[in-house]
Amino acid sequence: MTRLPSIARRAEQLLGRAVASTAPVAGGDVATATKLRLADGSQALMKTLPHCPDTFFPTEARGLAWLAEAGGVRVPEVLAAEADCLILRWIEPGRPTAETAEELGRALARTHRAGADTFGLDEDGFIARLPLPNAPAPTWAEFFTTRRVLPYLKLAHDRGSVDDHHVATIERALTRVAAIVPEEPPARLHGDLWTGNVLWSHDGEARVIDPAAYGGHREMDLAMLTLFGLPHLERLQEAYVEAFPLADGWEERLGLHQLFPLLVHACLFGGGYGVRAANVASRYA
Repeated sequence: MTRLPSIARRAEQLLGRAVASTAPVAGGDVATATKLRLADGSQALMKTLPHCPDTFFPTEARGLAWLAEAGGVRVPEVLAAEADCLILRWIEPGRPTAETAEELGRALARTHRAGADTFGLDEDGFIARLPLPNAPAPTWAEFFTTRRVLPYLKLAHDRGSVDDHHVATIERALTRVAAIVPEEPPARLHGDLWTGNVLWSHDGEARVIDPAAYGGHREMDLAMLTLFGLPHLERLQEAYVEAFPLADGWEERLGLHQLFPLLVHACLFGGGYGVRAANVASRYA
């Protein structure tokens, strides 16, 4: 049993309960995660990130609360959220099952149905360590183009992850978004729904974590799940479509919406993500 004094003291200040032990948790791509065992027997997860913006963790907490309000996908309970850390109730990991994936699909449909006031949000957020512009726009095509693709296309180009030819290909695809994507009211999105942000719990239910929440087109969440894979993804999709049918051709449009996460990855990791984004865009350009 170990106890990191600085982590334990901060948690005790915020929770008003003694921390018996702490243990590192592997898998976090951005923040450092620490498991807390409290003196009363309960457990929590504390996330920290040195020198992060003051709004970083409070924004994540508000995103979790906004998703929870929808009565759809389940999220961990927020125990404390401050500029320097976020503390969540611990979720004991379990194994993914087809039944759990189906219920997650139905729950995601309920979350999307809850809707949003606009395409965007009243405050900017974060995607991994990067700023996420959320200024509202009147249409999905405008929001997707100007808030979700062009900022990261520029940054990826500045960092050398895409060349001028790639930029031109992606920009051509963006001119066709309004023609390709059917109009729908804004849905309540998780915003960063890849497999790493789905927790399969031992209680037989799934939780979603680390949102980059905003109002957008619901195909975005499905596109991100498809891009990086998910256990029993087909069962999730079938359950989702049964609960909240999608417009015809949605599977063919997923690549267009995947430009956003691909360019974010190009900004963060370089490698072949920028080329992959351009190759995907060429199908729509």
